Order: sequence, then C-alpha cells, then structure tokens
Amino acid sequence: MSDPRPAPMNPLPALIFSSRWLQLPLYLGLIVAQGVYVVLFLKELWHLILHATEWTEQQIMLMVLGLIDVVMISNLLVMVIVGGYETFVSRLRLEGHPDQPEWLSHVNASVLKVKLAMAIIGISSIHLLKTFIAIGSLGSPSSTYTADGVMWQTIIHCVFILSAIGIAYTDKLMAQAAVKHKAH
Repeated sequence: MSDPRPAPMNPLPALIFSSRWLQLPLYLGLIVAQGVYVVLFLKELWHLILHATEWTEQQIMLMVLGLIDVVMISNLLVMVIVGGYETFVSRLRLEGHPDQPEWLSHVNASVLKVKLAMAIIGISSIHLLKTFIAIGSLGSPSSTYTADGVMWQTIIHCVFILSAIGIAYTDKLMAQAAVKHKAH
C-alpha cells in the first residue's frame, strides 16, 4: 500500500512553490475593491431613483449604462479573484457546490486571459457607447469630448478587440499543438 501523502520537497523548491501565497493579500485587496464598487453602485442607483422624474431619457440611459459598467467591472473582479486564486494559488474545492460558476470547472491561465480580454472589451464598449450617447444628447460639441479624444477612445477599443482576437487565436493554436503532441 502506497503512502497518499506527497513526498517532501527540497527547501528551495518548497520556498518557490510556497511563494504563490504572497498573492493572497492581492486577492483580498480586490475583494475590498469590489466592496467599494458595491457602495458606488448603490450610490449611483440612489441618485438615479432620486432624479428619474427630472432627467431626460438620455440622462437616464447614461446613468443606467454607468450602473452596467460598475456591474461589468465587478464581474471582472470576480473572474480575477476566483479564477486567479484557483489558477495560481490554491484550489477552492467547490466541486459539487450548487453555486459553483460553470466557467470555473475548466479555468486555467489561458481561459482566464480570454475571459478577461472579453470582459475588458465589454467595459470598453460601455464607455464608448456612453461617449456616443453623451455627444448625441449635447447637441453641440462639448469641451469634455473632443474629436481627438473620441477617436483615441475608438482606436483603443479596436486595439482591445484585436488583442482579444490575438489571444484567442494563440490559445487555439496552442491547444491544437497540444492535441497533436498527445496523438504522437
């Protein structure tokens, strides 16, 4: 009968492997940041409720897009906190838990990169949409939104999209190479 315990590691590899726990305060800090976003969301929601009858449809739409933006950033935080901890620090051991996120069962660094890239594109899309709606509702150019600023915001959004496509394509190539390597 074999011993189920892993063999003891040499000190240097044990130290290097244990260093992953230095990320724990970073993930805990992100949980605090998510709490800040909850407070921001509630504050903005309360602001919307108080002024809903006074504002135009465009103003309400901008406020709702701001709320969606906060939710998307919060979702991004959850992906980084849960996925990052699970991938880089330690298993959460959520197998069989009714609330385990579907995506967590197959998360790895590669999947996490693609999911984060898609979340960033979503957040960037909301910001760009808010900019377009704000410009359209002003009726005339505002000092807040310059043509160059809008152009750069659009270019940066397109770069995010191209980067996500590049990451996804690279991961696809790596997965195909891994399957090909296993076949041999």
